[in-house]
Amino acid sequence: MSDRPAAAVAAALLLLAAACARMPRPRGEGIETGVASWYGPEFHGRATSSREVFDMNDMTAAHRSLPFGTYLMVTNLANERSAVVRVNDRGPFVRGRIIDLSYAAARILGVVGPGTARVRLEILKGFKAPGPSSRAAVWVQVGAFSVQENAYAIKRRLEKTFPGVVVSRFRTDKGTYFRVRVKSVEDEVKLLAQRLAAEGHPVIIIRE
Repeated sequence: MSDRPAAAVAAALLLLAAACARMPRPRGEGIETGVASWYGPEFHGRATSSREVFDMNDMTAAHRSLPFGTYLMVTNLANERSAVVRVNDRGPFVRGRIIDLSYAAARILGVVGPGTARVRLEILKGFKAPGPSSRAAVWVQVGAFSVQENAYAIKRRLEKTFPGVVVSRFRTDKGTYFRVRVKSVEDEVKLLAQRLAAEGHPVIIIRE
C-alpha cells in the first residue's frame, strides 16, 4: 500500500492546525480591551451626558455606548491594578480610546502620570444600578476622612461586597472631608447598617 494517501492526510491536518492557530480567540462576554485616558479639573462641576454633575473625585467614567449606571471593572494591563467605575458620561471622543476615567479612578489605576494606559473592561452585572424606584434613598455613612486616599481605601474594601459605595466631598469651616457612604433604601437600611457594624465600621444612617 502506498504511503502517499497517509502523507496527504497528515499534510492537510497540519495546514488545518496552522489555520486554527491564526484565528482570533473568542472574547469573553462583556469584555473590551483598549486604551483608557482620563479627565479631571477642567470638567469638574460640569454636567455630564447623564445630567449628573461631574465630580472628578468620584469613581466614574465616560463610555461611548454602555448604558448609564453600568458598573465596570477596569484593569490596567501594565500594572494589574483594578478599580470599579460607574458609567455616567459619554466619550472618549479621541480615536483609538475606549474609556475616559475620572481623576480618582485614573489615580488608583496609575494612569494620571502617563495620561493613557491599555486596559481591560469587564461589565459587572451584579453592580448594575437599579432603575427608578418610588422608595426614598438613604445612606449609611461609615467614615469621614481628611485624607482622600484613606477614604478610597475604605471604598475599595467595601465595594467587594457592598454595591453602591461612594465617596463624597464635604467642606466645613475646619477643612474638607471625604465621606464614605453606602446607598440603601428605607426598608433595608437597618439590615445594611447591622452588617457594616458587624464588620467593625462606625455607622451613621443619613436621610437626605
